[in-house]
Amino acid sequence: MSLLKKAQVALSDFIETEKLPLAYLQTVEQWYIPLVQDIQHKISEHQGASNTFVVGIHGCQGSGKSTLAALLVLLLQEMLGLRSINLSLDDFYLTHAEREELAASVHPLLITRGVPGTHDVGLALQVLAALKQSGDVAIPRFNKAIDDREVESKWPRVKAPVDVILIEGWCLAVGPQKNSELSQAVNVLEAEEDQGEWRAYINQKLAGEYQDLTDTLDMLIMLKAPDFSNVLDWRLQQENKLKEQKNNSTSSKIMNRDELIRFISHYERLTRHALQSVPVTADVVYQLNDDQSIQSKLKG
Repeated sequence: MSLLKKAQVALSDFIETEKLPLAYLQTVEQWYIPLVQDIQHKISEHQGASNTFVVGIHGCQGSGKSTLAALLVLLLQEMLGLRSINLSLDDFYLTHAEREELAASVHPLLITRGVPGTHDVGLALQVLAALKQSGDVAIPRFNKAIDDREVESKWPRVKAPVDVILIEGWCLAVGPQKNSELSQAVNVLEAEEDQGEWRAYINQKLAGEYQDLTDTLDMLIMLKAPDFSNVLDWRLQQENKLKEQKNNSTSSKIMNRDELIRFISHYERLTRHALQSVPVTADVVYQLNDDQSIQSKLKG
């Protein structure tokens, strides 16, 4: 029996639940079954401090990171019998109150979640470490509709250790820029609202605790967008999907097009930087088309 046939029923349910096109099955067979086999091979060679293997997934907003992470959890379980969990860096945002403090003490733009410096990296590292040891682990959850972390009583709990941890994030494994690259504003937001302190703070964080997070990865996968210009269209699709999932009482924080344009301006500098730098360090790089489908495998 082929690896794909082993996962056929669960995969069909996944495609229906995620509202994916039927053509996604061909994507799985062509690109992601070989990826699972590659992960299996790397696990067999793994000689880390624990038996847990950590896979990072990098890609700009809307590139399909969370869908891929969830798919890999399913395939690793159904095909290889490996207990896996997918984490999102988005679930480790600082609380709204913590970001208000940063906005007051460091720079006003830090009120907006997303950029390095607005995550609780220490908490992420604690959870990653806990998932490698025996015990009951609470997994943080962030509610984007209310722009705040869920109360801990709502966090799901899992039994550890797990075999594979998948963690995805748009700034995951992005290194700092050179200081000389920080001087020129890349968009209207930076030109009008930052004299350089905000981008310098972000860069400092990338060189520090975010590097500690990168160092936990045993393997890095990149979903590479054609260009930064794709981000707005992809994020609009995400926001519309989020709106469908939320009731009217929580939808007030879901963004319209104008709000999204400003929002993604916070990400533009590092998204452009990542499109150039992350392919160098990633183990596997998939080049995406404008419709988020895979055009080719550039690396791995």
